Amino acid sequence: MTDQNPSGTTPPSDPSAAAQPAPSSTPPAYEAPAYAAPAAPAYGSAPAAPYGAPAQPAVPGKTLGIVAFVLSFFAQLIALILGIVALVQSRKAGQKNGFALAAIIISAVLMVVGVIVVIVLITAGLGAVNELCQGMPPGEYELTNGGTIVCP
Repeated sequence: MTDQNPSGTTPPSDPSAAAQPAPSSTPPAYEAPAYAAPAAPAYGSAPAAPYGAPAQPAVPGKTLGIVAFVLSFFAQLIALILGIVALVQSRKAGQKNGFALAAIIISAVLMVVGVIVVIVLITAGLGAVNELCQGMPPGEYELTNGGTIVCP
């Protein structure tokens, strides 16, 4: 008697060949991704960048430069100091900080404009006082609105 299956075919002589499926022409329904899942960050480490985004180090002084830029329109002296500190921090790290540089320029220009405006207002005020005192003898006078004026 021969070793034949009831179907009339002979079993393969290699047992590993019998375990392999027959090749098919259809691709598999799902293929596993070619990359490995990222490991969880260690305790106390910085969070990882989102998937697909390159991890970029934080620029030292960038946040301080933005704060100085915003303050340069309202509090020029504080903005000037913060802008200089932010620019120094960024330069030490070898980075550029446009917000800090802009804050320094804007606050310096606005401080100069402010000083000029104050000088003009004082000069105009003194001119108005001199105009009121013209033709009057020196002394202190009461105005109709309740104020006083001193003529030289």
